[in-house]
Amino acid sequence: MDDKSDLLHNPMVQSIARTDFETAIRKGFWLSVKNWLTNKDNQLLPFDEVIKTLPIKGRHSIGTREISIDKIIGSVGRYHDFDRAFLPRQTHTKHRWMNIDAAHLQDIILPPIEVYKVGEVYFVKDGNHRVSVAREKGQIYIDANVIELDVIVPIDTDLSIDDIIMKREQSIFYEKTHLPSYLPGAVIEFSVPGGYEKLIEHIEVHRWYKGEERHAPVSWEEAVISWFSEVYDPLIAIIREQNILRNFPHRTEADLYLWIIEHLYFLKEKYQEDISLEEAVMHFADEFSPNFFRRFFGIFREDTSLTKKGEEKGRAEQKQDEENPDQPEEPSGS
Repeated sequence: MDDKSDLLHNPMVQSIARTDFETAIRKGFWLSVKNWLTNKDNQLLPFDEVIKTLPIKGRHSIGTREISIDKIIGSVGRYHDFDRAFLPRQTHTKHRWMNIDAAHLQDIILPPIEVYKVGEVYFVKDGNHRVSVAREKGQIYIDANVIELDVIVPIDTDLSIDDIIMKREQSIFYEKTHLPSYLPGAVIEFSVPGGYEKLIEHIEVHRWYKGEERHAPVSWEEAVISWFSEVYDPLIAIIREQNILRNFPHRTEADLYLWIIEHLYFLKEKYQEDISLEEAVMHFADEFSPNFFRRFFGIFREDTSLTKKGEEKGRAEQKQDEENPDQPEEPSGS
């Protein structure tokens, strides 16, 4: 239908279709500007990249269905030609778009599109222009021949490629740790990929330390539960109590957990002192919060809190030297 039929024989229909296309192109341009200003991703997802990322268990046809156009978020081969709202981003297929629009204007029934169903969303295999015109006309549903892919990761309409990567990482993390089975209701989410692999390392290190303390092997289940209840959850509780997530928009508690744990290690190395989780959280917030005044006054807070420990230690050592002037200095490196 997209290639074989020329329905622009009627001058009035041709004029309306041309105006409709120009309007769609203009709307797509201004939407791209808006999304650029708001840093919002408005790209159609490439099907091939998505299935490379997701663990696919199988596929099967579920026949012809009426599907929601709003749940179509990607394309097999046309993801560069349309945006996430299926507005055209180029003019080289203008004639095809106008043909489809002309068919709508003349109430000509078009064949179903072909889509892949992944989770709760769809990717167009054939019929991208039909979707674009239908959506521009305000159509809510469209007939589609559907092939469903079996995935274990929940997919919804708001996901980007990074989101899908993180969903896959989360799935692998849950399968490896069995955290949802051990602690029902425990949810860990990141805003960028790569975090779950680091959490696996944290659990393994925690397991090793537990084994050293006990002088006996620690099971993986016990290590996961212990890490969550003794390390992760207490830090998250402090993050919530101090409400510092408000200073880091678009980030998650898990993001802050990783950053603060690394910051805690840095502080311990810098001051050569035990630093509490509370101190690390507040110092991190003061140091890295986007709020200028919070960062400015945080400089003085650091001077009166963390560095106070170093000063007190120095005074104690000086007093000890004065009281024991003949005591030999301890060799460095011992």
